[in-house]
Amino acid sequence: MTTIVSASSSQALAAALARERDATLASVAYDRFPDGELFVSLQDESANLEGERVVVVAATASSDAHVELLCLQDAVQEAGASEVVTVIPYMGYGRQDRAFEPGEPISARAVARSISTGTDAVFVVTPHEDSVCEFFEPTATPVDAASVLADPLPADLEEPVFLSPDSGAIELAETVCDAYGRGDTDYFEKTRRSGTEVEISPSDVDVANRDVVVADDIIATGGTMSEAVAVLGERGVGRVFVTCVHPLLVRNAYTRLSNAGVEAVYGTDTLERPTSAVSVAPVVAEALESAGSLN
Repeated sequence: MTTIVSASSSQALAAALARERDATLASVAYDRFPDGELFVSLQDESANLEGERVVVVAATASSDAHVELLCLQDAVQEAGASEVVTVIPYMGYGRQDRAFEPGEPISARAVARSISTGTDAVFVVTPHEDSVCEFFEPTATPVDAASVLADPLPADLEEPVFLSPDSGAIELAETVCDAYGRGDTDYFEKTRRSGTEVEISPSDVDVANRDVVVADDIIATGGTMSEAVAVLGERGVGRVFVTCVHPLLVRNAYTRLSNAGVEAVYGTDTLERPTSAVSVAPVVAEALESAGSLN
């Protein structure tokens, strides 16, 4: 028997995953102590998980979310779970996957090590780099969710072009294009000048009077994406749509994208936002089933 346990930030995805595989969805209470420390508690029959396989679903977009995941892992072990599988829809600190300057930590490694102490297996949805999965013990399994990004796109795209903001994400754009069923793919040249400054060089693709879908794994502040869209506007583009797996959309990201001329922004439920137009539950369920972790 499999029970799905959700962190407070991943309740919609956990519920969708439970429906996808007809699994039990645990009842969990989330609270804070007066000093601000987090508190989680398995409720009612969920407090007894003796001999069960438990899948903990927790996006770690904040430090609090990371601590909450560690507490949930401990709670299900205390409740008697025979196996703990951790699904990380979005892995915070995952982009700090190496020491970029002397004296810096490899934050992704530090986070992965802590999560590994409370689980038997880990699945990470579309990590920024698959190599971060090697920081887990045992090695985590990456789950590619790019194919679902085509689902919410309009069916009437005019000679669509699928672009990625840089060459490193071209495979993601190609996956979305293939899932959509037609279109061309290309990418922008992106040069990062600093942690916050990125220079976008125009692509050679012809976008005049064509609809463009800009696809990426993560949209944080929307700065890079907005610059890319501005370049398209200079080239007489038709409509512009933005799609991503992880819609962080912090600060004024959505406003920046809208002001840049974006028709619509679509994301998945790895992070629960107003733009979460499609669920990754089917691809997560398939990955868990293939690994024998959701039977």
